[in-house]
Order: sequence, then C-alpha cells, then structure tokens
Amino acid sequence: MRRMIGYAYVGLTITFTVIGQLLIKWQMGSATLPEGAVAKLLFLMRQLLNPWILCGFASAFLAALCWMAAMTKLPLSRAYPPTSLALVLVLAFSALLFDEKISSSTILGSLLIIAGLLVVAK
Repeated sequence: MRRMIGYAYVGLTITFTVIGQLLIKWQMGSATLPEGAVAKLLFLMRQLLNPWILCGFASAFLAALCWMAAMTKLPLSRAYPPTSLALVLVLAFSALLFDEKISSSTILGSLLIIAGLLVVAK
C-alpha cells in the first residue's frame, strides 16, 4: 500500500509538471522576446503578472510538493524513471494543443523512453 501511494504521488508530480509546462507555453507561445538584456528581463518580469503564468508556476510548485511526498514512500531509483513520461506527454500535448510538428525521430525516441520504462518496471 505504501508503494502504491508513492506511485500516486509520482503520478501527480508528472501531471502537475505537464500542466505547468503547457500553461506557460500557451501563454508565451505567441510572445516575442525583445532585444537587449534589460528589455528581456522587464518583459519576463511583466509576464509574472499574467494569472495563467502564475498558474503554471503554481502547478510546478505542486509538482515539487508531490515529489517530496513521493520521496517519503519510494526509493529514488524507483520513483525517478516514471518522471520521464512527462517528456512524452508534453510532446504529445504540444502536437495536439499547439499544432507543433513531431518528427519521426522524436516519436522513435518517445517509444524508446516508454520501452525503457517497461524494462525498468520489471
């Protein structure tokens, strides 16, 4: 039971990580980063007033809290490999939600990640 709860925390970590990445991409996808270091810094600082960006950061914070909880239930060597699913999920959702192109090598790499997770899980 302890391990199942640990994996639930890992699942929440993955979920909140993906949500945070997608929210930030959604809001920043059409933005243009200005030239100059000061202008870039001011632009990025202004983005912190965007409620959706704040939700993205809050999601990342929740992911960190879930990860901390997972670390109380599972060894790192068992908990960490499934977090690579976040990469695969972000790639899939970026194609679905933002119409980003995914190459055949990216698909192959994602399949290799999933295959590696199946091997580690055994």
